[in-house]
Amino acid sequence: MPELVFFTGTMDCGKSTLALQMAHNHQARGRVGRAFTAHDRAGEGRISSRLGLAVPATEVTPELDFRLLLVRELSAGARVDFLICDEAMFYSPEQVEQLARVVDDLGLDVFAFGLTTDFRTRLFPGSQRLLELADRVEVLQVEALCWCGRRGTHNARTVGGEMVLEGEQVVVGDTRADAGRVGYEVLCRRHHLRGLTAHRGGRGLPAEPLPFDAQEA
Repeated sequence: MPELVFFTGTMDCGKSTLALQMAHNHQARGRVGRAFTAHDRAGEGRISSRLGLAVPATEVTPELDFRLLLVRELSAGARVDFLICDEAMFYSPEQVEQLARVVDDLGLDVFAFGLTTDFRTRLFPGSQRLLELADRVEVLQVEALCWCGRRGTHNARTVGGEMVLEGEQVVVGDTRADAGRVGYEVLCRRHHLRGLTAHRGGRGLPAEPLPFDAQEA
């Protein structure tokens, strides 16, 4: 049965790599797919992986209607078996609902990939709707690591290596941003709450205080 599947995880857990691999696997079995993305680090109309792989894709703009687009293509005789939807956290809730209708009304598989929460630990509207509507939610098992070695669970936005908590929800950057530019970093919850990035944590800061008075313990 066709499904709407949401693959999610932190940055650096291989979401775009998996999207490209799934597209390849399905195409190798004779299935025909369409690829979509939004605000990819490689520029408009590309799905790219940090491993260096990239493929062309349709850029998802606020005006795009998935169901209407697919109805038109199928009515014109095109064959489409599945959709690869990368950076799906940037889609609107209405577009996620359109993807659900593509599955239910048109019988196509939809594989969506994206972050769940933003740099403030708040749900992206598109991701929230995917969590509400998806047939399955798959949390990727490739663990990104915080600079301290713990499992990375939170996405942090940085400017010049310093964590920031203000600004627009959607600002394109990468984990390899130059000094002074917007970048992103995966942190464990402990260091996200403390605002300690690799830039600050690697400066030889004094040890973090114990959460109790050692003399009283």
